[in-house]
Amino acid sequence: MNKFIISFILTSLAGLSTVIGYFVIFLKYDKEKIIAFSLSLSSAVMLTISLFDLLPSSFDYLSKYNFLFKVLMIIFFFILGVFISNIISHSIRDDVNNLKKVGIVSLIAIVLHNIPEGIITFMVSGINIHLGLELAIGISMHNIPEGISIAIPLYYATNKKITTLLWVVIAGVSEIFGAMLCFIFLKDIINDIFIGVIFSFISGMMINISLSELLPEALSYHYNKIFIIGFVLGSIIMIVSHIL
Repeated sequence: MNKFIISFILTSLAGLSTVIGYFVIFLKYDKEKIIAFSLSLSSAVMLTISLFDLLPSSFDYLSKYNFLFKVLMIIFFFILGVFISNIISHSIRDDVNNLKKVGIVSLIAIVLHNIPEGIITFMVSGINIHLGLELAIGISMHNIPEGISIAIPLYYATNKKITTLLWVVIAGVSEIFGAMLCFIFLKDIINDIFIGVIFSFISGMMINISLSELLPEALSYHYNKIFIIGFVLGSIIMIVSHIL
């Protein structure tokens, strides 16, 4: 089995692990408590990814520049990410309820996050299979709560299981799409600067979505203990996956 096939399999498994998060919708428990828990967990996931993974990685990928220029680049593209996520949020129709809006915005952010993640997993696996396997395991761990962050708000806003599954699958497949983009079009032009810029941009989107959409919606259910448990658990999961 050649390296391309193995790299593609690892990227696909990492991406489609997002779908595991979908099955949380089948839990038989108080609806509002599930939503509050899932949204708080999702907010922690996005904040932790951004602060402990995307921003530090962006800094590392921009290593060819001096410290001040790197910081200025990261700040610029971070603010651009915040700005774009606000545009997306405000462009969603006014008649869409808050829960569905949270799900749609989260879906867009995660798709944009998964595409470069798929590119990196594919590239690393092609260079070193063992390192690619370790990376795929870590990504799989944090893709599961990402799937939850899409599935719960969209399912409880629409009550459509098949449609919700489709949205979650799209998020997972976007990682495979990143691998295919890399193999067909981008393998000769993807560089550290490109990845560093994309990561700082996506971190801006994710932090803004977490603070302006997920956290306020989770807190609106007034289950403070459940909120804290979800937030702490989401943070721990992401830190462990980051270490792996």
